[in-house]
Amino acid sequence: MSGTASLFDLQGKVAVVTGGTRGIGYMIAEGLVKAGVKTYVVSRKHDACVEAAASLSKHGTAIGLSADLGDPTAVAQFANSMLEREPKIHLLVNNAGATWGAPFAEFPESGWDKVMDLNVRSIFFLTQQLAPALRAAATAQDPARVINIGSIDGLTSPDMENYSYSASKAAVHHLTRHMAKHLAAENISVNAIAPGPFETKMTAQMLKQAGDKIVSVIPRRRTGLPSDVAGTAIFLASLASAYITGAVIPLDGGYSTTR
Repeated sequence: MSGTASLFDLQGKVAVVTGGTRGIGYMIAEGLVKAGVKTYVVSRKHDACVEAAASLSKHGTAIGLSADLGDPTAVAQFANSMLEREPKIHLLVNNAGATWGAPFAEFPESGWDKVMDLNVRSIFFLTQQLAPALRAAATAQDPARVINIGSIDGLTSPDMENYSYSASKAAVHHLTRHMAKHLAAENISVNAIAPGPFETKMTAQMLKQAGDKIVSVIPRRRTGLPSDVAGTAIFLASLASAYITGAVIPLDGGYSTTR
């Protein structure tokens, strides 16, 4: 393998991708599996895990595991199960997330708590509880990696009334920096990707209603592709990014970076 290719070589590594059965999580998982990573995809729905793992297994090794990561008890149970299966985990992708939209005057506490519990709380405690396996996989030259999936809604003020979602993603970005500072000494790097619009189930209605308008204000004049997010994740998981931690990478075609 050439020197340049070895910078991005992930063969033989182990990854966990939460929310990995659809959308951006699936895009990342597919890229990792194709790169030779043994990849666990996690979702609340058992059937979705089975279906995604079967599809991903056409390209390599993929295992589907169901867990409701919005439930603190389920987070602990899942983490314990993973530690029994894999004493070394090279990459944790915290992608599982939820959104909620409602007018300001009507926004419910349930919509706030559900989003915050899954989008922020689960990231911290799953990373905390899988840390022994991350430490075991890490070296000074090639750290273990945590990739948190944020959003441009955490970098800008959205037009939509998704208050808990945007607040949660801003929290994810700062939590990424905070954890990066404290875990660097343990050879664990923590970075975030802040995607703009990608065609997923979560964004389907938004893009159907206002897709042309949204694309018109993105400098690259398109939505994100699976290769965009898979490539960014592979870079952050590879030796090429070994000296990067605490970064939040906007993956939005220039929308947040050129406004």
